[in-house]
Amino acid sequence: MTKIFVVLCTCILVACGGNRTNSEYEEHEHEHEHGNEGASGNELATIDFDQEKAVAVGLKTQVVQPGAFTQAIKTSGRILAAQGDEQTLVATLPGVVNFRKTAFTEGTPVRKGQAVLSLVTGNLADGDVAIRTRAVYEKAQRDYERATELIKDKIISEKDFNQAALDYQTAQTAFDAIGGAQSGNGIDICSPINGYLKDLRVKEGDYVETGSPLATVSQNNRLQLRVEIPEKYYGSLPLIQTAGFRTPYDDKFYQLADLNGRLLSYAKSMDVNAFYIPVTFEFDNKGSILPGGYVEAFLFTSPIPNTLYIPLSSLVEEQGIYSVFVRENENEYRKQAVTPGADNGSEVQILSGLKAGDEVVTEAAYHLKLASASNSLPEHHH
Repeated sequence: MTKIFVVLCTCILVACGGNRTNSEYEEHEHEHEHGNEGASGNELATIDFDQEKAVAVGLKTQVVQPGAFTQAIKTSGRILAAQGDEQTLVATLPGVVNFRKTAFTEGTPVRKGQAVLSLVTGNLADGDVAIRTRAVYEKAQRDYERATELIKDKIISEKDFNQAALDYQTAQTAFDAIGGAQSGNGIDICSPINGYLKDLRVKEGDYVETGSPLATVSQNNRLQLRVEIPEKYYGSLPLIQTAGFRTPYDDKFYQLADLNGRLLSYAKSMDVNAFYIPVTFEFDNKGSILPGGYVEAFLFTSPIPNTLYIPLSSLVEEQGIYSVFVRENENEYRKQAVTPGADNGSEVQILSGLKAGDEVVTEAAYHLKLASASNSLPEHHH
């Protein structure tokens, strides 16, 4: 009896399940497929972003077309002053540094012939060096003039005359180093060129010896970009045409082609303990470029023809996945995944994801990223 009851229950359940129509199964399958489509993320909905908003945020676009893409070797470098563009001020005699009434600091502009600082020599243990230098010069001058008369009558030997001439030249050189530079503050140290103070090595009251470096005056007109690249790129060095760099303090990208730049040299051999090859460029300082600073550098080689590329500003990165925004019409944009290739600091090669004729966003892509994020938020059902 129990077995008969179980069989009857089973039949009833099967019959109830069978009442589900084919249309219900189709609707269920459609909902399942629709859910998978949303989960895959392969088909992304367009983003509404009207023209008024685009103008307000500075959104710009560019039609992608194949062209010659210049690949770059990415490395680091340093900005240096060009040879001959700097002069070092040195102490012409021992003394104590006096900045007078002007507080000179690094970056202060100076004129040619302007006194940067003075060396006070009157309070030294050996006496006033400037007075002693003048006295030695005047005595050597008198001795030389006397020897010139005596040698005519052969009263002194030629050897004595030559010694007197040598003493006079030596004393004159020392005196000329301070002659005309004396002032009420001591011996003035003047700038030999127009420029800016750099690398000030002394402070008020310091004692310095003759020949001690005091400061550097830089014209800052021509600069050098010095980079070091791995030896694996040695074969590409003859193909390098120009370079560019990005400064960390203003994140601005500079092209040497726009700065009258040129390749100066690169090493033809390597040190046994070195693994990098130095390469040096020279260019005009037409911007506010800081000598001595480190930069991100790009060495440009021969162009690659028929290549799709876009500005780096077009790329949007999310967890290692790169995409761009493609304009569909005046007020709609589509988020498109792409595979980037090599970049040269301002442009990037696109290996897949775009085709010729696509109109991509080049500026203000971040605003579209925010708009796409807000559109993807799940709706709340109550």
